[in-house]
Amino acid sequence: MANSLVSIQIIPKTENNDDVYTYVDAAIAVIDEADIKYQVNALETTMEGELSELLHIIQKMNDKMVALGAPNIISQVKILHQPAGITMDTLTEKYR
Repeated sequence: MANSLVSIQIIPKTENNDDVYTYVDAAIAVIDEADIKYQVNALETTMEGELSELLHIIQKMNDKMVALGAPNIISQVKILHQPAGITMDTLTEKYR
């Protein structure tokens, strides 16, 4: 069972005021390639897994933004670490 939920909102600064959604789509593709459970929401994406793996994914997302030409990136991150195990469904089941 996963021990962490990590939500991230990545906000790249773009050269020439390019559309940031292209960059955000590329960041979400990094998550998708990691083959973990995740959910895209309106203002952030939540990932479920082992904390070390999720933090590594965040690093890869930032690296991808740099590779695409972003001179800087703001990554707003929320972490719920529960060594006994946690899932997104555990937190949201009463609302579904």
